[in-house]
Amino acid sequence: MTHLRRIMLEELQRRHYSEATTQRYIRFIERFAQHFHCSPDHLGRQHIREYQAQLFTVQKLSPGTVTNHLCALRFFYIQTLKKPWSIADTPYPKKRHRLPTILSQEEVAQLIDAAPTAFYRTVLMTLYATGVRNAELTRLKISDVDSQRMVLHVQGGKGRQDRDVMLSPILLEELRAHWRRLRKRSSVWLFPGNRWHSGDQPMDTKTPRHACQYAARRAGIKKKVYPHVLRHCFATHLLETGADLHTIQILLGHHDLKETAIYLHLSQRHLHATASPLDSLVLKGRSQPEG
Repeated sequence: MTHLRRIMLEELQRRHYSEATTQRYIRFIERFAQHFHCSPDHLGRQHIREYQAQLFTVQKLSPGTVTNHLCALRFFYIQTLKKPWSIADTPYPKKRHRLPTILSQEEVAQLIDAAPTAFYRTVLMTLYATGVRNAELTRLKISDVDSQRMVLHVQGGKGRQDRDVMLSPILLEELRAHWRRLRKRSSVWLFPGNRWHSGDQPMDTKTPRHACQYAARRAGIKKKVYPHVLRHCFATHLLETGADLHTIQILLGHHDLKETAIYLHLSQRHLHATASPLDSLVLKGRSQPEG
């Protein structure tokens, strides 16, 4: 398994998978092998189907979590073992589609203002102002800040796609203040890692999550807040202020407009644009407003 683990790790890194996803995929394959007490290269489709059923019936995992296990297995069989994989043989479970959590603009302001440190404040402002993903935020470089064109370059996003997003003048001012505050300035990374933010590597994905959690707690926000919530807020608030779906699709780096269309279900402007049919009914004994 050690040899296979190394090959899989190299393949994941070559395709620029995040550190969190890389470790999760390797952990899932190791659990698969431990379940059958056998090296995974000696296991086949029947074993995968049996393991999938066990994840559902014994471990009681959600469809989304089972899908993550199957994605890891699919990557392992196709990219590491160079074997074919048939979706028909191991169908992915249907996921329950939930609408994401959205904060109002007032709540976002409260969240940012409640950041326990200046570094966390800058992280929260960048997430909301640009709509970047957590992993994309951690990999931002100094050279990605283009103050001449007022854009922020996002390199190697999901699907290894590059894109540009708007650079708010307020965010640019905040990033410059953030840069002046750093004890040791990295020659590469906009958000350096380690405790004092002075490392040669970028911060890890835990840092933005902690920034969201601590600020939400201090702000008294009861909703569960994590970095992707601010990405959802970015898109929804843009839609509410009149931006069109195609523009938001480009800014988010979505390949399919269907992904972006979910924000139609979250935008107050669209929800309130059409009156309920109840409002047009003539009802007897309709309640009168209190005097």
